[in-house]
Amino acid sequence: TMGNWLVNHWFSAAVLVAWLGINIFLFTYYFLFFDRDERYFYTRAILGSALAWARASAKCLNFNSMLILLPVCRNLLSFLRGTCSCCRRTLRKQLDHNLTFHKLVAYALALFTAVHTIAHLFNLERYNHSQQATDGSLAAVLSKMHLQGSDKWLNPIHSNQTTVEYVTFTTIPGLTGVIITLALILMVTSSTEFIRRNYFEVFWYTHHLFIIYFIGLVIHGIAGLVRGQTEESMEDVHPHRCAHYLTHRDEDCSHDCCKDPEFGSIPAESWKWVLAPVLLYVFERILRVWRAWQKVFVTKVVMHPARVLELQMQKKGFRMEVGQYIFVNCPAISLLEWHPFTLTSAPEEDFFSIHVRAAGDWTERLIDTFQQQNPEMPRIEVDGPFGTASEDVFQYEVAMLVGAGIGVTPFASILKSIWYRFQQADQTLKTKKIYFYWLCRDTGAFAWFNDLLASLEQKMAESGKADFLTYRLFLTGWDNSIANNVALHFDTARDTVTGLRHKTIFGRPMWNSEFAAVAAAHPRSVVGVFLCGPGALAKSLQKSCHQHSSLDPRKVKFYFNKENF
Repeated sequence: TMGNWLVNHWFSAAVLVAWLGINIFLFTYYFLFFDRDERYFYTRAILGSALAWARASAKCLNFNSMLILLPVCRNLLSFLRGTCSCCRRTLRKQLDHNLTFHKLVAYALALFTAVHTIAHLFNLERYNHSQQATDGSLAAVLSKMHLQGSDKWLNPIHSNQTTVEYVTFTTIPGLTGVIITLALILMVTSSTEFIRRNYFEVFWYTHHLFIIYFIGLVIHGIAGLVRGQTEESMEDVHPHRCAHYLTHRDEDCSHDCCKDPEFGSIPAESWKWVLAPVLLYVFERILRVWRAWQKVFVTKVVMHPARVLELQMQKKGFRMEVGQYIFVNCPAISLLEWHPFTLTSAPEEDFFSIHVRAAGDWTERLIDTFQQQNPEMPRIEVDGPFGTASEDVFQYEVAMLVGAGIGVTPFASILKSIWYRFQQADQTLKTKKIYFYWLCRDTGAFAWFNDLLASLEQKMAESGKADFLTYRLFLTGWDNSIANNVALHFDTARDTVTGLRHKTIFGRPMWNSEFAAVAAAHPRSVVGVFLCGPGALAKSLQKSCHQHSSLDPRKVKFYFNKENF
């Protein structure tokens, strides 16, 4: 299993190892640098090891802030996917893990922010303590150096009345630190699966705090509160030679006395790290705006049961592949919000379509807008398509497609496309048989997809290919009224829930028996298993693939593909 994973995901693994390696290197290198470098000897006399913790985490924050925008540059990824179209399919597919990498970098930012903040709270406490100390220690002497001249200071706290809270909310580093930490907390917490699924607007608007995050990050280090000894001062009065004189200064100092050390700020450098990605992202947003201005014609609006809206559209120069998605904006509802939808049309059709299920304020309002009998169609803007084409389905003689809930949308595109290829007698199409499994919690969810299945069922029966598609619908949640209705109409030719020839099965699939049946029907075939659904289902399917694959290379083999729609 591990071997298979590495073969398919070697590029992702290499990126992950490189990313982890650079983070570990940056943290270790700068921790040791600030913990041992002589220029920070006096700074460490006040702060101790908290200096190294703060500076090392700052470097890692800069590095990850540089990376965080790159995975969400959709047009950049599309360009890369296009340029490496000659590369192996597995390599192109890895680009679809962009959001996983984006989340990983975000978690790293959260971790290093926590380390950086805690270290600086210790630093402020130690600065404050040293300023108030009267014991003649090195830290106490260094903290009084501001009295010798306005630029001589090492400790940024110059008064005994100052508190840690006062410094936090009145200095540039303190205030920007608080603001960007709050922005980061809001962005991370509002991007949980639950909020994204149910309150997409909250996620969408909160995520635009990234603008404040980057502005704050760039000006965070400008004040240069953390200082070290200057190069010139190091040559004149090296701490090894002169630190002793600061605490044991003779009143009648003669020729071998050391001058006081001079200090300078660490220059702000966050802007160097983030300048290029921010410019790239600005270009990305400009490109999105330009693409959004290109006119989209809504050619047909279909209202399916269970409040599922189908929009069929046309746009000049629009080319799609199966399994891709687009971003949709409706200015009548919101000028700023863009929502992703999987394309449910086939590339062979002269339009592209999406199915919109009511799942939040924006989708509710979109459905309402199109349901109103207005003489003028609401304007729609489209950006895309994005994502890798799921052409892998066409590489297998036998394909098992498993969809859960609204996760069925990519398979609409695949099933239609296969049907068109079938009709056109496409010689390159290897697929001879498709098994389609759809798991749903409630009957309403079956409704909109039924139309497609019914038309496919009819077309295949008419062309004598009725056995090409076998589909099984599983209702995982039901009540007594449905069960009684099914019992009453048990002998009818068509299903009472869906109206299709294949009967709906109540409960979850027994994957062992499903796989065993496919293996028995196709003893010498290579079977591709495709899922668009939750992780728990992926695990059980993966397990079944391994259990039912024969060790004999001439016999049945199951290959699992978790689609990243």
